[in-house]
Amino acid sequence: MSGFDAIATPLLEHFADLRVEVGVPQVLGSSARGLRRVVPITGGEASGHGWRARVMPGGSDFQLIVSDTLSELDARYGLETDAGDLVYVQNHAIRAAAPEVMAMLLRGEPVDPAQVYFRCSPRFETASASLKWINERMFVGAGFRRPAEVVMRFFALM
Repeated sequence: MSGFDAIATPLLEHFADLRVEVGVPQVLGSSARGLRRVVPITGGEASGHGWRARVMPGGSDFQLIVSDTLSELDARYGLETDAGDLVYVQNHAIRAAAPEVMAMLLRGEPVDPAQVYFRCSPRFETASASLKWINERMFVGAGFRRPAEVVMRFFALM
Protein backbone atom coordinates (compact mmCIF):
# COMPACT_ATOMS: atom_id res chain seq x y z
CA MET A 1 0.00 0.00 0.00
CA SER A 2 1.44 3.31 -0.97
CA GLY A 3 0.96 6.71 0.57
CA PHE A 4 0.70 5.63 4.21
CA ASP A 5 4.21 6.86 4.99
CA ALA A 6 2.93 10.42 4.51
CA ILE A 7 0.60 10.07 7.49
CA ALA A 8 2.25 11.52 10.58
CA THR A 9 1.93 9.67 13.86
CA PRO A 10 -0.10 11.86 16.21
CA LEU A 11 1.81 13.42 19.08
CA LEU A 12 0.44 14.22 22.52
CA GLU A 13 0.77 17.74 23.89
CA HIS A 14 -0.24 18.44 27.48
CA PHE A 15 -3.38 20.60 27.55
CA ALA A 16 -4.73 20.69 31.10
CA ASP A 17 -4.91 19.12 34.53
CA LEU A 18 -8.32 18.93 36.18
CA ARG A 19 -9.64 18.14 39.62
CA VAL A 20 -13.42 17.67 39.41
CA GLU A 21 -15.34 17.53 42.69
CA VAL A 22 -18.28 15.12 42.74
CA GLY A 23 -21.26 14.48 45.02
CA VAL A 24 -23.18 11.40 46.04
CA PRO A 25 -24.25 9.24 43.08
CA GLN A 26 -27.95 8.94 42.32
CA VAL A 27 -28.74 5.37 41.30
CA LEU A 28 -31.42 5.26 38.60
CA GLY A 29 -31.57 1.48 38.49
CA SER A 30 -30.83 -1.29 36.06
CA SER A 31 -31.66 -1.22 32.38
CA ALA A 32 -31.11 -3.63 29.52
CA ARG A 33 -27.58 -2.21 29.15
CA GLY A 34 -26.56 -2.07 32.83
CA LEU A 35 -26.89 -0.04 36.00
CA ARG A 36 -27.49 3.71 35.49
CA ARG A 37 -26.07 6.31 37.89
CA VAL A 38 -25.86 10.10 37.78
CA VAL A 39 -23.07 11.73 39.76
CA PRO A 40 -23.38 15.49 40.39
CA ILE A 41 -20.37 17.67 39.59
CA THR A 42 -20.08 20.25 42.35
CA GLY A 43 -16.89 22.19 41.57
CA GLY A 44 -13.17 21.85 41.10
CA GLU A 45 -10.37 23.47 39.18
CA ALA A 46 -8.45 23.21 35.92
CA SER A 47 -5.12 24.59 34.80
CA GLY A 48 -3.37 24.65 31.47
CA HIS A 49 -0.49 26.55 29.89
CA GLY A 50 -1.20 30.19 30.66
CA TRP A 51 -4.74 29.74 31.97
CA ARG A 52 -6.66 28.59 35.04
CA ALA A 53 -10.36 27.84 35.45
CA ARG A 54 -12.91 26.74 37.98
CA VAL A 55 -15.19 23.80 37.34
CA MET A 56 -18.69 25.24 37.51
CA PRO A 57 -21.19 23.40 39.72
CA GLY A 58 -24.27 21.96 38.05
CA GLY A 59 -22.74 19.41 35.69
CA SER A 60 -23.19 15.65 35.92
CA ASP A 61 -21.39 12.43 35.13
CA PHE A 62 -23.87 10.01 33.53
CA GLN A 63 -22.60 6.52 34.24
CA LEU A 64 -23.47 3.13 32.84
CA ILE A 65 -22.11 0.24 34.87
CA VAL A 66 -21.95 -2.30 32.05
CA SER A 67 -20.55 -5.20 34.08
CA ASP A 68 -18.65 -5.93 37.27
CA THR A 69 -15.45 -4.87 35.45
CA LEU A 70 -16.52 -2.01 33.12
CA SER A 71 -18.14 1.42 33.42
CA GLU A 72 -18.89 3.87 30.60
CA LEU A 73 -18.87 7.52 31.70
CA ASP A 74 -20.29 10.63 30.02
CA ALA A 75 -19.46 13.76 32.04
CA ARG A 76 -20.82 17.16 31.01
CA TYR A 77 -19.88 20.38 32.78
CA GLY A 78 -18.65 23.93 32.35
CA LEU A 79 -15.39 25.71 33.04
CA GLU A 80 -14.99 29.41 33.71
CA THR A 81 -11.45 30.70 33.18
CA ASP A 82 -9.86 33.40 35.32
CA ALA A 83 -10.32 35.67 32.27
CA GLY A 84 -14.09 35.03 32.36
CA ASP A 85 -14.20 32.74 29.30
CA LEU A 86 -16.70 29.88 29.38
CA VAL A 87 -15.90 26.39 28.11
CA TYR A 88 -18.35 23.48 27.75
CA VAL A 89 -16.77 20.06 28.38
CA GLN A 90 -18.17 16.69 27.35
CA ASN A 91 -15.91 13.87 28.40
CA HIS A 92 -16.50 10.25 27.38
CA ALA A 93 -14.52 7.72 29.38
CA ILE A 94 -14.20 4.07 30.19
CA ARG A 95 -13.13 2.72 33.53
CA ALA A 96 -12.16 -0.94 33.83
CA ALA A 97 -10.86 -2.88 36.80
CA ALA A 98 -11.02 -6.24 38.48
CA PRO A 99 -14.46 -6.95 39.99
CA GLU A 100 -13.32 -6.36 43.58
CA VAL A 101 -11.68 -3.02 42.66
CA MET A 102 -14.72 -1.89 40.69
CA ALA A 103 -16.96 -2.76 43.66
CA MET A 104 -14.78 -0.55 45.88
CA LEU A 105 -15.07 2.32 43.39
CA LEU A 106 -18.84 2.00 43.25
CA ARG A 107 -19.00 2.11 47.05
CA GLY A 108 -16.94 5.33 47.01
CA GLU A 109 -13.88 3.76 48.63
CA PRO A 110 -10.31 4.80 47.75
CA VAL A 111 -8.44 2.50 45.37
CA ASP A 112 -4.93 2.41 43.95
CA PRO A 113 -5.09 4.25 40.59
CA ALA A 114 -2.67 1.69 39.11
CA GLN A 115 -5.41 -0.95 39.47
CA VAL A 116 -7.87 0.92 37.23
CA TYR A 117 -7.80 1.56 33.49
CA PHE A 118 -9.32 5.07 33.14
CA ARG A 119 -9.05 6.67 29.69
CA CYS A 120 -11.13 9.45 28.20
CA SER A 121 -11.80 11.55 25.11
CA PRO A 122 -12.91 15.06 26.10
CA ARG A 123 -14.44 17.56 23.66
CA PHE A 124 -14.54 21.29 24.23
CA GLU A 125 -16.74 24.11 22.96
CA THR A 126 -16.06 27.78 23.55
CA ALA A 127 -16.66 31.20 22.04
CA SER A 128 -13.45 32.49 23.61
CA ALA A 129 -11.13 34.16 21.09
CA SER A 130 -8.02 33.01 22.95
CA LEU A 131 -9.18 29.39 23.32
CA LYS A 132 -11.16 28.92 20.08
CA TRP A 133 -8.49 26.54 18.75
CA ILE A 134 -9.78 23.87 21.20
CA ASN A 135 -13.00 23.67 19.15
CA GLU A 136 -10.86 22.37 16.27
CA ARG A 137 -8.79 19.69 17.99
CA MET A 138 -9.16 16.19 19.39
CA PHE A 139 -8.10 15.37 22.93
CA VAL A 140 -7.40 12.26 25.00
CA GLY A 141 -6.78 11.84 28.66
CA ALA A 142 -6.30 9.61 31.66
CA GLY A 143 -7.43 9.89 35.23
CA PHE A 144 -8.39 8.30 38.48
CA ARG A 145 -11.24 8.52 40.96
CA ARG A 146 -10.89 9.52 44.58
CA PRO A 147 -13.90 9.27 46.93
CA ALA A 148 -14.99 12.92 46.38
CA GLU A 149 -13.20 13.91 43.17
CA VAL A 150 -11.91 12.83 39.78
CA VAL A 151 -8.37 13.83 38.81
CA MET A 152 -7.53 13.93 35.09
CA ARG A 153 -4.81 15.01 32.70
CA PHE A 154 -5.84 15.95 29.15
CA PHE A 155 -3.65 15.98 26.03
CA ALA A 156 -4.22 17.51 22.61
CA LEU A 157 -3.60 15.18 19.67
CA MET A 158 -1.15 17.04 17.45
